[in-house]
Amino acid sequence: MLPKVIIKIVENFSKFPTIGEKTALRFALYLAKLPKEEFEKFIQNLKALKEEVFLCQFCFFPFAEKGEKLCKICKDTNREREIICVVEKEQDLIAIEESKAFKGIYFILGGIVKRLKKEELEKLRIKELKERIISPQKFGINSKIKEIILALNPTTEGEATALYLKDYLKDLNLKITKIAKGLPSGGELEYADQDSIISALKHRE
Repeated sequence: MLPKVIIKIVENFSKFPTIGEKTALRFALYLAKLPKEEFEKFIQNLKALKEEVFLCQFCFFPFAEKGEKLCKICKDTNREREIICVVEKEQDLIAIEESKAFKGIYFILGGIVKRLKKEELEKLRIKELKERIISPQKFGINSKIKEIILALNPTTEGEATALYLKDYLKDLNLKITKIAKGLPSGGELEYADQDSIISALKHRE
């Protein structure tokens, strides 16, 4: 019933996190109805996203300063660069940063796993994390890493991923802590209020 091009666009949108087929179809139909001028602006913005936004070589947070290798946070020498806060995704980093409860640097893991299977674990930046802990200077951070804070969401998957990371990094003889259970079980950092985030970081264990 639908044109093939719309079906292809729906397939593309369906690959977005938390986007189901019905929502993807709404997006595709919305774009199809956009005036040509607005549609062209949308396409230009998408192109700019790929051409003007870069990933920090240390933490993988996106930034838009051409010629730079580190984002604003990692570049800030006033931060406690010996402490890395590991988060699942960019939105979690933003939530913690807005709480002003953490003054170290971050690392975006790129997800969590439902099952500790090799193919799922390989999708995460686990090896990259270890590389940055062992040799931070190679990635632009001139500090010795002393502590890793695992600030993963308090879900079953988040807990499983945190346990795996603690085991994976144990040979480095670092202080590895987890944020306290100040967040509601099953909740997400992205949607937590600032007081909960501050408490969870303060009482990490």
